[in-house]
Amino acid sequence: MSDKLSKKFYISLTIFSLIGQIAWVIENMYFNVFIYKMFHASAAQISVMVAASAVTAAVTTLLIGALSDKVGRRKVFLCAGYAFWGVSILSFGLIKMDVLTKFTGSVVAAATLGCNIVIIMDCVMTFFGSSANDACFNAWLTDMGDETNRGKIEGINAMMPLISVLVVFGSFMSFDLNKPEAWTSIFFIIGGVVIVVGGLGVFLIDDSKSRELLQNAKEENSHYFKNIFYSFKPSVIKQNYMLYVILLAFAVFNISIQIFMPYLILYYEQSLKLSNYVLIMAPAILAAALVTFFYGRVYDKFGFEKSVIPAVVTLLVGYVFLYFFTNIVLVFIGSLLMLSGFLSGMAVFGAMVRDYTPQDKTGMFQGVRIIAQVLIPGVIGPAIGAAVLKNAEKIANGDGTESFIPNHNIYLAAFIAGLFIFLAIWGVSWLKKKSSTSSK
Repeated sequence: MSDKLSKKFYISLTIFSLIGQIAWVIENMYFNVFIYKMFHASAAQISVMVAASAVTAAVTTLLIGALSDKVGRRKVFLCAGYAFWGVSILSFGLIKMDVLTKFTGSVVAAATLGCNIVIIMDCVMTFFGSSANDACFNAWLTDMGDETNRGKIEGINAMMPLISVLVVFGSFMSFDLNKPEAWTSIFFIIGGVVIVVGGLGVFLIDDSKSRELLQNAKEENSHYFKNIFYSFKPSVIKQNYMLYVILLAFAVFNISIQIFMPYLILYYEQSLKLSNYVLIMAPAILAAALVTFFYGRVYDKFGFEKSVIPAVVTLLVGYVFLYFFTNIVLVFIGSLLMLSGFLSGMAVFGAMVRDYTPQDKTGMFQGVRIIAQVLIPGVIGPAIGAAVLKNAEKIANGDGTESFIPNHNIYLAAFIAGLFIFLAIWGVSWLKKKSSTSSK
């Protein structure tokens, strides 16, 4: 029997998921633009930033997820985490090229120092964001749902990245991203909003069900350092082997995404010369968000295989369009297909992971989830992308630095990696059938 979820829960889900994803969009899509435009970062430096952030996210989620289970609370970590997350975002508004140039005495040295500071501060921001969102918000969602409504919850949660991109794209249209003062305003506004949401959580978040579940497992959850490594124990892996196979498939899926995602906006703007890429992307994002919203229910009705394969095929067809075509209409179609496949796949994999996560130990498993969803893809994907772009065209800037121009080969690499998703899906399906047969 399903527990009926309240309107307050869905309001909390929407607000925290949306604002959290807006903050992640700023990091995942626009920090790359920020470090590229303000400090002329190379593809290798962007790859290092993404990888360092991924490692930070995984370690943080592992530590804070287990700590949340031990303390028996989600709310305090969630609300405080969002508040500090906002403060860390604000701090980026203080990193300015002119200040660093005065300090170093050289534009080139200032650019290098600026890249290094941004990479370090990105890790600091990721620590607070992962504590609040990856560790505690995701554990709270798992606590609140069950097998009858998890697809619906994931459908809403999974469409928020696209809606957040739409919000960010629309908001950024009024800013000239080539000017430092525009970035200062952006970081101050977004940081302030995230802080406010952390405060609202005190009144909106109800973690009573989480506390009840954690209270029932209080003795097991009391051993903090033991629990940090709980999800890596051979006995736990054997007991929950389906979860780990699903996470492996999820990692392969996300590697394909991370090959091109750090360079997506730069590709549209620098390679295709689409100065109005926001107007082109906005309809694609909105349509993909609607597809994702309803696609979560496909998983509830038809299960994993029948819902994940169409999503992956759609993603790969999108890659084909983006690799072969530069016409605005065809780029729009490719972007729509790519985004729809990406977010629908995220919804299906997310629901599957939650279904196989032990209900009384959700915090302990958030670390291994983030390793599959963020760490492995965040290290391997951008590294492949950087390798593909190693010999990309470069242009000289007026201040003595140079910038690279992303090319369409990132989509070819993403497509090749995407083919391995089918092998991973086959592995999940085979093990599910084997498990079902042995249990009869």
